[in-house]
Formats: sequence, structure tokens, C-alpha cells
Amino acid sequence: MLPILSPTEGIQVKPAWFKIRPPKVEIYQHVRETLRERNLVTVCEEAHCPNMSECWSGGTATFMVMGGICTRGCKFCAIGTGKVGEALDLDEPKKLSEAIGILKLKYAVITSVDRDDLPDGGAAHFAECIRQVKADHPELLVEVLIPDFQGKIEDLEKVVDAAPNVIAHNVETIDRLQKKVRDLRANYKQSFSVLRNIKKLNPKIYSKTALMLGLGETEVEVIACMKELRAADVDILTLGQYLKPKNKYLKVEEYVTPEQFDRFKKIGEDMGFLYLAAGPFIRSSYRAADLFLANISQKNV
Repeated sequence: MLPILSPTEGIQVKPAWFKIRPPKVEIYQHVRETLRERNLVTVCEEAHCPNMSECWSGGTATFMVMGGICTRGCKFCAIGTGKVGEALDLDEPKKLSEAIGILKLKYAVITSVDRDDLPDGGAAHFAECIRQVKADHPELLVEVLIPDFQGKIEDLEKVVDAAPNVIAHNVETIDRLQKKVRDLRANYKQSFSVLRNIKKLNPKIYSKTALMLGLGETEVEVIACMKELRAADVDILTLGQYLKPKNKYLKVEEYVTPEQFDRFKKIGEDMGFLYLAAGPFIRSSYRAADLFLANISQKNV
């Protein structure tokens, strides 16, 4: 099977279509100060997201709860790692809610590091964050991007019972590349079980996942994965380009063209995803509010 593009063979020169919008300084600083005052962490900063300037300038951010130390070490992710994470801040749900109010958000995205060092993976704390922001802001739509909780359905159930509007869990890459890309405690089968169980526990919650491209996958493999995701009743899919954070991480094997992303988007829409976002800078939570409000909630499905 042929790759999507010819491998770059170690050449890390970005194509012409990779351009980041400069931030609107005043709004960017407002978001930054709001987060700093409450000692809140964002995945935007920790994961070196290429869209941080654009999203923050638009007045939005993806909040990362349970600290900035992940107990896993995926080979694509720039977030700090350790055997033990940071002590949970019991005031974090309140601080998170305050920040959402100050930023006047209508749609909040909350994610977290993996906390395998905690008995429930931090599920109860995650759930409390959801309950707090929903109680304080009744009209708020909440999307969460969760860990796999080691596949324990009883921990997932704690998050589901808090009733976020969207629950995302990222498969990250195709089956063949899982061991190369992700921490060995994460795997394709376990991630799929999370996605299936979301729907089993509450069919009304929208499920979502993401794939990074450019790691050596083929078009055939991507399409096969997309078919499996639909068979697991996943509602929303995002496809984006993998970008290497630092020298020690996996190299970019290929830069996928905008045209190829458009092709995947069309194929996915034909499969029946409620919404599929695909493009070089697309990330799991990129413009999540716009995409949900414009493409999901208005369909009343």
C-alpha cells in the first residue's frame, strides 16, 4: 500500500500552506491573565498547540485539569511526564467556573492529563469540574476530552453521569502505529472500548475522537479506521497534521496536503459522521464551539 505522500526522509521543512494567524494582543493577554490569576493550566500551552494564538485571540481556551504532569509518556506529546502527578486542587472546579464566567464562554472544553497514579484516574475530580461549571452556568455547553481511565467503565461512568454535552477520547493514530506513537498503557482496543461505552452509558451524549496524520499511515488505513469509528457509533471526528514538538519526539513522516484532508472529509461525511473537521491545523478541540453549534446542535439529532 502506498503512503499518503512520499516520506520526507528527515526533512522537516514545512510546506507553504502552514501559516499561523498572529494573535490579537489585547484579547490574548486577557485570557492569559485570567488563567494565571487562578493557577489554571491549558492544553494549548502544555501541548504547544499551533492554534493557541488564534483561539486565545478569539477568547477561548481548552482547560486542562488535574495539573500539568501526565503519568504516561506518549511519543508525540509535549506535556510533562512523571510517575506521580501533581496534588489535586480541590478548588479547581470553582476556579474553572470563575474563569469561564469572566471569559463569557458559551462553550467550554475541559481536558486533563492521564492520572494513573490516582485510584479512579481522577474521574471523580473531572466529574466535579463538569458539575460545577454546569451548575454555575446553566446555558453553557460542555465538551470534555478524557483519558481512557485504564478501560474501567465504572470510572468512565462518573464522567458520563456529570452529563457533559460531548465526550471526546482520542484514538490518536491507526492500529498499526499505536505502539510506536502512544504510551504502551494506551492502545487501540482500549480506546475503542471507551468510545463504545460512552454510548452504552448515555446514548444522548455526543462522542468524539481525533486522528493525527503524517506519522506513516496509509490512506487505506485511515479510511479503515474511520469505518471502525462509525461502527462504534462515534459522532464527531477531527483529522489533523502531526507536528513534532521537540527533537526527542517522533519525526513527521509526511505533510498531508489540504486536498487530501478534503478527500478524507468527504469520505467521512459519506460514512455518516455528524461532523468531520479535517485540515493541517485541526486539533481535537480547535474551534469546538463553532463546529458544534453550527453543525451538530442545529440538526437536532
